[in-house]
Amino acid sequence: MIVIAIITSTGVNPDQIPVSLLPRREGCENMPGIKGASDYSQETPCRPCLQINSKSQCVILLVLTLLIQEPFNAEQPRSALISFYVTPVDLFYKRNHGPIPVVDDRERFCVDITGLIQTPKKLCMRDVRMLPKYNVTAILQCAGNRRTAMSKTRKVRGVGWDVSAIGNAVWGGAKLADVLELAGIPNLTSSTQSGGKHVEFNCNSKIMIMYISMPLPLNRDHGYPLRIIVPGIIGARSVKWLDSINIIAEDSYGFFMQKDYKMFPPFVDWDNIYWSTRRPQMDFPVQSVICSLEDVQFIKPGKITIGGYAASGGGLGIERVDVSIDGGNIWLEASRFQKTGIPSISDHESSDKWAWVLFEITVDILYSTEIVVKAVDSAANVQPENVRDIWNLRGILNTSWHRVQVRVGHSNM
Repeated sequence: MIVIAIITSTGVNPDQIPVSLLPRREGCENMPGIKGASDYSQETPCRPCLQINSKSQCVILLVLTLLIQEPFNAEQPRSALISFYVTPVDLFYKRNHGPIPVVDDRERFCVDITGLIQTPKKLCMRDVRMLPKYNVTAILQCAGNRRTAMSKTRKVRGVGWDVSAIGNAVWGGAKLADVLELAGIPNLTSSTQSGGKHVEFNCNSKIMIMYISMPLPLNRDHGYPLRIIVPGIIGARSVKWLDSINIIAEDSYGFFMQKDYKMFPPFVDWDNIYWSTRRPQMDFPVQSVICSLEDVQFIKPGKITIGGYAASGGGLGIERVDVSIDGGNIWLEASRFQKTGIPSISDHESSDKWAWVLFEITVDILYSTEIVVKAVDSAANVQPENVRDIWNLRGILNTSWHRVQVRVGHSNM
């Protein structure tokens, strides 16, 4: 099941911060992972964004590492990533393809709904806030997460992410289906009378309006004042700064659907690439990462705790997380949890099905070795062993076994 959401706020934890939604109306309250409906009266303001379009490169800004000059892209240190089940707004990774728009009055901000529909409609913030609001806990993950490790096999193009181009949040807002109903598209419709079968989301990140310094329900880095959230799908499809919704007959002809974010086999390079031969990437494969250790970590011999995150696309749960402390010969099963102290059970009604799970295991490390992690989701999908087997020229979907080297007997200093 694909969840699509228009959001109006984000925050630090489930009790304080609302942010996103689902493509069905009837029975939505009983769907796994969906909480609500509720109104918008209890929104909690977020802090202003950290920095816009930083010109620094590879430096630490507060707790985020800036990866490129412009546009603004940043991730947090891996060790901080698993300190929270719900990622604080200030620590949530930043991914931008262009300038960050500035809006001075969100109540005057409107979105055009156009295309293959009977009557085009202009949707304003007050219209969104009149719709039922739902909350869902879900990850966003850039398709290029772990790109740096893939580039060590062979050069790729794209932002050099480590392992933290991912975050887990509580999203709240109106369902896309409810929004489309305002434009005369009945619920559960597979095609409009004019032949519309696809929904295209657009943003205009070049519109710069004077910014008033005030608390925002959804900060600018993450799409203020309105964005789409599509849980279980690569982050590129969760369009920020929503400008228009276009009902079309076929896949969007936009650049990021047709000539980017596609998965090619390892033998394809920039001299023999044919973009039209591959479908746009949607679901994210099963993934797990060790966050408690760096790629090369010096430790004293003895017990250490290994921890990290695991997640899968399309709403699939994590069935198992396997850890090896001898390079992948012998495996141990790590404990999994979403709420502290409560084991995570894949596909159980109490689980946040669109969210990540955190894992942990304590082991004895007496000699230098390679520690490896791999996850298995509820459909028995497992991570591929070698990154070279899934190498692709855009460096996306590196879901290979995550490996770190530990060196025993040396100081961390």
